[in-house]
Amino acid sequence: MSDYQTFTADDAKHFALSHADAFRDNDQLEAEEFGDGNLNLVFRVKNQQGRSLIVKQALPYARCVGESWPLTIDRARIEAEVLLRHGRLCPEHTVKVLHYDAALAAILMEDLGQLEILRSALVAGKQFPLLANQMAQYLAQTLFHTSDFVLNGLQKKAEVARFLNPELCLITEDLFFTDPYCNHERNNIHQAILPQARELWHDEALQAEVARLKADFLSKPQALLHGDVHSGSIFVSAKQCKVIDAEFGFYGPIGFDVGSLLGNLLLSYAGQFGLQEDTAAREQQQAYLLEQIETLWLNFASTFNQLMQTQTKESSFANSNYQSFFLQQVLADSIGYAGCELIRRTVGLAHVADLEQIRHEPQRARCERFALALGRQLIMQRQSLSTIAQLTTLVRHLPLPE
Repeated sequence: MSDYQTFTADDAKHFALSHADAFRDNDQLEAEEFGDGNLNLVFRVKNQQGRSLIVKQALPYARCVGESWPLTIDRARIEAEVLLRHGRLCPEHTVKVLHYDAALAAILMEDLGQLEILRSALVAGKQFPLLANQMAQYLAQTLFHTSDFVLNGLQKKAEVARFLNPELCLITEDLFFTDPYCNHERNNIHQAILPQARELWHDEALQAEVARLKADFLSKPQALLHGDVHSGSIFVSAKQCKVIDAEFGFYGPIGFDVGSLLGNLLLSYAGQFGLQEDTAAREQQQAYLLEQIETLWLNFASTFNQLMQTQTKESSFANSNYQSFFLQQVLADSIGYAGCELIRRTVGLAHVADLEQIRHEPQRARCERFALALGRQLIMQRQSLSTIAQLTTLVRHLPLPE
């Protein structure tokens, strides 16, 4: 880390100029820091013709706490290599990495500023008909081709070792599976739903199921995950979507990536009760979200199944009965992790705009109670919900709490 220095705007310009064909030595570059992330510096560097690129640098600590919470800058390598690997497998839906510098923990990548962040767009009530199809392709291609269906034992174990990411995985382990189920100081709980949070802390049946999901997260290295597929990590337009921010990447259970996205679409569904005052518009947006959830799973499963049938290299896993069992278990895992995402985004440290931007506090509390109730149902019923249609039916019939 001896060569590491925290970037200024001028450093970001120099880094981009040194490693980008898009810029020339006589360009008049501007660099602006943007974003509110706690773990990184992010700069947009552009020239006088309007061409722009993104420079992202990992900080050696969490900004929200300071240097008392140190973090390894190796996560920049993890992010760059996950994005490069996923980019080879699904280039149309992965942000393009142009250069990575290990000593500076800095990545140069394409600028997706012409697209919208999915979370903000969904909060605004926008719809993207191709979203589910495109994300299903991203998930199926990246997860299948980094799994045991393709890699032999030696390759897989080497990959697992290469993408060990203990510090960021620990953040997920704590914030996702531990903190929301106890009275932890990191939790961020609105006073109006404190009684529901206390119920979580004493719900031993729920905690047992969350423990099973956490154990799989710790010990089931099925594929190279993005590790943080939420709606703030996806850029979208009417015609395309691209995934960014893979610093939480590691080898883990396939259902975690799928479930994280399902959970974020369900958070948007829950927030619509408070974000959209017009009943017809709200119902139409919620119907769209459930349609996207069904399409996402069905297209993911169809693509993954076709890949298993045609591109499996390990003979043991070419058995069609095993492949059916495997996909069914991925669905159950995905539903469980979606439930965890709903709960941790409601009572844990990191909240989301889908709920936070509801201005009427009592209505926001009702939406948060809905998210908690739905999260619990998904975790507890994940093995009995054998189709995605059963999940969306459960969501439709779950009442909005008082």
